[in-house]
Amino acid sequence: MIPNLPLRNLLVAGLAGEIAFEAYAWLISPLLFGVALAPANLIVALTKLGFGLEIPYAAGFAVHFTIGALGFSAFVWLTHLVTRTRLVLSGAIAGFVLWFVAQGILAPVVGRSFMMGFGPYTQSSFIGHVGMSMLIGFVLLKLTAAKPLVGNRASVLE
Repeated sequence: MIPNLPLRNLLVAGLAGEIAFEAYAWLISPLLFGVALAPANLIVALTKLGFGLEIPYAAGFAVHFTIGALGFSAFVWLTHLVTRTRLVLSGAIAGFVLWFVAQGILAPVVGRSFMMGFGPYTQSSFIGHVGMSMLIGFVLLKLTAAKPLVGNRASVLE
């Protein structure tokens, strides 16, 4: 049985995570790594490659923001259900997977090198994806009643 999680909780957690990601990408990453993260460029390139459509950067940003706010929070929750780990750890695991998909799979699809050579962009992207997903896990933890997932086991939501 899948524990009931209100869609509102996923949306609030996803929005918190995505807003934090964007703040990090544009304000903090340039200070730490000398590069601003712009994942919308990946969406623009994938759309052109997959559909032959040239979309503006703003549309790529909107798509990434929506995927981040809805899809990433759902992925953190799914990771939690599958791994039975605490929500913040589930966020770290999900963030690692999302980072690998972006840098190790999708970036090469659009012609970039594997993990983009593990340079500053990839390193900053790691912090952004893992940090965002851990924040999503934390917000889900705070919004979700700490109930055991199965039987009399101690809560894994803590």
